[in-house]
Amino acid sequence: MAKITYLEHNGTAHVIEVTNGLTVMEGARDNGVPGIEADCGGACACSTCHVYIAHEWVDRLPAKDPMEADMLDFAWQPDAARSRLTCQIKVTSELDGLVVQLPEKQI
Repeated sequence: MAKITYLEHNGTAHVIEVTNGLTVMEGARDNGVPGIEADCGGACACSTCHVYIAHEWVDRLPAKDPMEADMLDFAWQPDAARSRLTCQIKVTSELDGLVVQLPEKQI
């Protein structure tokens, strides 16, 4: 398990223990974190699970694949360095302490 902190745009924090093997998106969805819509259900076919990764975690995550990078073009105010789709980040014990910030809105 990994303890992940989801920060809403207004600063409200949701600290959730997410089971290894799930995605960061599934952890948010299954625990009712507002701001992660996940319209495509995790198929990397939309950008409604977009977040900004905390600076100290950016280099600790696996690299974006080309499909995720393409989908991020449709996200609300993407940041080239920090934006990720949470459906593409598998939870492992190494992600314990991960902090993600939700954008103002999802599109």
